[in-house]
Amino acid sequence: MTDTERPKRPQQVFTLVVEVGRKPGDGLPKAATGAALMVYASGVDEAEAVREAVAVLKVADLAVLDVTGYGTAEERAAQGHEIEEDERALMDRALAENAVIVAQVTPFFEGDRA
Repeated sequence: MTDTERPKRPQQVFTLVVEVGRKPGDGLPKAATGAALMVYASGVDEAEAVREAVAVLKVADLAVLDVTGYGTAEERAAQGHEIEEDERALMDRALAENAVIVAQVTPFFEGDRA
């Protein structure tokens, strides 16, 4: 089967939490030791969404340390996660724009992490 014969898989949006360290020019607060980013990234599967998110964050001069995937909105809902309207809107935007959207940045400061 060639690439032109394969059925095209639909894009989905995945919720990711990305931990970043420090790097010159990263835009984090001066005293921060790193940060956690809540990201919505589109992809045909979670692996592609992770690759896309990491690539975009590296271009933004962020030092990616770890990525944790939480699945699609449907997978999260099945696990009992409540998804607010504004969160759903950001997911819809990520899908419509085939984009990586950083929804929240939580800086870490000395003593924040165990």
